[in-house]
Amino acid sequence: MRPLRVASWAEGATLLLLMLVAVPLKRLADMPEAVSLMGPIHGAAFVAYVLMVLFYAWKGHLRGHAVPLLVMAAFVPFGAFFVGSLFRAKA
Repeated sequence: MRPLRVASWAEGATLLLLMLVAVPLKRLADMPEAVSLMGPIHGAAFVAYVLMVLFYAWKGHLRGHAVPLLVMAAFVPFGAFFVGSLFRAKA
């Protein structure tokens, strides 16, 4: 489950970098390159994270209710940092 937790943190960190650094740089400093760089990085992190969630669910390592919550947390800023209890193995 550690790789999934790391993927969650990576996805959350790239979302925050995109929203709190790249987008303000684009809007306030006229630097669209920031979003052009950070957007695809976050996109790749997001896709990798969702695929890992689905893989761990398919293998039976996640509780049933955890899958939609883990995916929804990826859409919420700071959400990835508050879903740690959902990474516990299926009982």
